[in-house]
Amino acid sequence: MEGPPSLKHRYSTVCKELELPNNLSIIHVLRELDDKEAPKSISERGINIKIAGNSRLVSVQRISDSDVEALTRTLSNNVFVTGLDLRYNNVTDTGAQHLSKLLQETVALRHLNLMFNDIGASGAESIAEALHVNETLKSLQMTGNKIGNKGGMHFAAMLQINNCLEELDLGDCDLGTQSLIALTTVLNNNRTIRAINMNRPLLYSQQEESTVHIALMLKVNKNLKELHLGKHEMKDFGVERLCEKLTSNFTLRYLDLRCNNITRDGAKCLAELLKLNTALKIIDLTANRIEDEGAIYLSEAIALNTNLKALAIPNNNIGGKGLVSLTKAMKINTTLSHIYVWGNKLDEPTCVAFSDLIKSGRLLEKNTDVSPYDVDGHLHPAELFHGLQRHYYLTPSYGQDHDSACNSALSEDL
Repeated sequence: MEGPPSLKHRYSTVCKELELPNNLSIIHVLRELDDKEAPKSISERGINIKIAGNSRLVSVQRISDSDVEALTRTLSNNVFVTGLDLRYNNVTDTGAQHLSKLLQETVALRHLNLMFNDIGASGAESIAEALHVNETLKSLQMTGNKIGNKGGMHFAAMLQINNCLEELDLGDCDLGTQSLIALTTVLNNNRTIRAINMNRPLLYSQQEESTVHIALMLKVNKNLKELHLGKHEMKDFGVERLCEKLTSNFTLRYLDLRCNNITRDGAKCLAELLKLNTALKIIDLTANRIEDEGAIYLSEAIALNTNLKALAIPNNNIGGKGLVSLTKAMKINTTLSHIYVWGNKLDEPTCVAFSDLIKSGRLLEKNTDVSPYDVDGHLHPAELFHGLQRHYYLTPSYGQDHDSACNSALSEDL
């Protein structure tokens, strides 16, 4: 199969037609793609263009709206480019309008990452309306764009029409209660969304209305596999509502409840759910406050559960008693392969217990975030930069961007 024409040459030509200066970052990335990609590999997996504005390895000229216009014209009618990553740039609502035109015309683009640009409600409306007719895009990341409640409503309306999108990330987008409930209501009937991120909405009520609606959705939705509800100010009441409905859900695999107000009572509800051996494989409770009692509840459930594969409980004020109980449960359980505990009270008995798990081969060092080391006959903990999604907000300065040890939630093993 004949390969594509030079992307760099096409981009330079478009810039000349629009009387725009070449963006050096775009030129650099397109030149590398032209030199590296072979026609056979292109036809098999497509081209992924990554022009992240937060690279710490090379000097970056961040992309503006005019650069987006030139880039989208370059990619118009291109059948080889399947991914476009423009995270951490200066794209505003105007640039979103250019991207919407690309989304309406593309026959190949499957992944679009606009994380942490300057897109507001108007830009969200443009992209959402383009997705009314788009039939190729599978994944959209809008993380960190302050689209607000109004922008969230546009995406909720889009999900009523679009039947192709599988992953939608609206975390840190300043969603409000109204848009959260609208998105949740649409998911009652949506049959294509597999993963949705609704982290850090702006909520002004303590009644957890949105959590109640999410729980009701989980009872009827049979397609959602991944749900992120971090920073929802969720309390034990909300967790209890979720667990009640998850007893009849057999599809959700990944539940993210990080940075909430969950205590031992909420952990007890999750433990009772795990004892039922539901479909859950990953639970993230990072930065809550389940303490020793909550950890012990989870330990009792882990000893009986045969589906859970990853548990993240860093920064939960758990002491040695709770952490050691988890290691004992892992000796009984044969399926839990990843556990993350850094930020708790890692005393010497805890270090001994984790050291025994690692030395016996029951726990691989790449699957945890603590590594005990010996000093004068006493074990002390050292932190490993491992976790479920350590590279979610950043591009690493060395190693692979999607290293499985740092991003185990993305691993095919889970």
